[in-house]
Amino acid sequence: MKKTLIALLLLWICIPGRAQGDCKFTTVSNTEGNEYKSTAEYLMYEKVFAGSSAFVFFSLSVTEGIPVLNFQLLHKSQDFPKAYCLDKASRIYLQLTNGKIITLISVGQEQCASLMYDSESKSNMRILSGMFLFGKGSMEELEKYPVTLMRVKYSTETVDYTIRKEIQSETVSGKFFPENYFVNYLKCIK
Repeated sequence: MKKTLIALLLLWICIPGRAQGDCKFTTVSNTEGNEYKSTAEYLMYEKVFAGSSAFVFFSLSVTEGIPVLNFQLLHKSQDFPKAYCLDKASRIYLQLTNGKIITLISVGQEQCASLMYDSESKSNMRILSGMFLFGKGSMEELEKYPVTLMRVKYSTETVDYTIRKEIQSETVSGKFFPENYFVNYLKCIK
């Protein structure tokens, strides 16, 4: 009996992709029949160079059955990081491995990155958050194909971010697989 339990436990641990695609929610609320749930933030892009760093995080949420991509940009520098803004014309374009480009549409009003000071590292930080809606049919494509490039259309400029297969981050302490983020996690909000 003990050997059977150990064998089942080892089999469960060794199932490929089990840890990558777990649906863990950081926020779940159900008020007056309206359910809201959101996945944990996931590192999609990291650039650390010459005392400056930039990070892009995604999380997925669903409110009253409407799926939303939560976008967060964090810049940290000894100098003053550039301020990016989002408005109702902002977009996120995701290029997939099959060549298709998926467009996500901003839901918010104009907002700009807020400036904060981190006294511990003696750095300035800018944090920008926004929410984006999935277009019709885009979720089905994102569930099938990995993302290779992300283009963000901010209020005043457009920035490209190369999406890597794997990020081993010392800053955020963890291993991330941003290329397959949607393949692994879109099921969490369906």
